Amino acid sequence: MRFIRFIHEGMERFGLIEGEQVVPLSGRPWEAISPCGQAVPLAGLPLLAPVCPSKIVAVGRNYREHAAELGNPVPTSPIIFIKPSTAVIGPEGTIIYPPETKNLHHESELAVVIGKRAHRIAPQDVAAHIWGYTCANDVTARDLQRSDEQWTRAKGFDTFAPLGPWVETELDPGAVEVICRVNGQVRQDGHTQDMVFDVAALVAFIANAMTLLPGDVVLTGTPEGVGPLQPGDRVEVEIQGIGVLRNSVGLA
Repeated sequence: MRFIRFIHEGMERFGLIEGEQVVPLSGRPWEAISPCGQAVPLAGLPLLAPVCPSKIVAVGRNYREHAAELGNPVPTSPIIFIKPSTAVIGPEGTIIYPPETKNLHHESELAVVIGKRAHRIAPQDVAAHIWGYTCANDVTARDLQRSDEQWTRAKGFDTFAPLGPWVETELDPGAVEVICRVNGQVRQDGHTQDMVFDVAALVAFIANAMTLLPGDVVLTGTPEGVGPLQPGDRVEVEIQGIGVLRNSVGLA
C-alpha cells in the first residue's frame, strides 16, 4: 500500500492511494487505516512530505564504493548522525542553496519509516517496527562537512532532507535500485544489496542507542556518484518499487 500526506479541506491528512484516487484518512495510518471523506484524484494533488519525523537518523558510508570515492575506509560499525526535523521538505519543494557553502551535493537514499516504537530490539525483530519506505535526498554541504569535522551543520540546513513522494509499505529493502538524476542525467545508480549494513542491522544498531518513534526516519546511506548541485538544477531520487522524488534547487 502507498500512503501520502496532503492538504484536504484545509487540514493536513494522510491518504491511501487506490489506483488514480486518494482516500483521505483520519488519524495515523501506521496505527489504523480509517477512511474519512470522499476519494479525490491523485493527479495534480500537491503532496507534503509523507511523514513529520521527530528525528531523522542518517547513516554514513554504508556503500563501499561511496566510502572509496570520498577517500574514506569502509566502516566496521554504522556511522550515524542526526538531521533535524526542520530540514524536511516534500515532493516538488525547493532545496535552498545556503550562502555558507560553495559545494552542495546530492545523496540519493532509501529511507525507512518507523511505525512502532523501537528500543533495544534485535535485527530479527526490526521488520515488525517498520511502517514502510520512501525516497530521500541527504543533501550535504560537502565543504562544511570536511571543515567542521562533525556533520551536523553540513547535513542540517533547512530543506536538506527531501522526502517522498509517498510511503510504500510493501517493499523488499534488500533488493532495490537507487538512482539519482540531475537535469535528466544519471549521477548515481546503485543497489541496496551493496550496503555494508542492511536495514535490519542499521535499525537495530540505532534503536540500541536511542528510541525510534513512529514517524521517525532512518536514511540508509548513499551509493557512489555523489556530486554537485547548482541553483536552477532539477534533482530526482528514484527508488525501485517506490517512485520518484523530485525537487528543484534555489538560492536563499
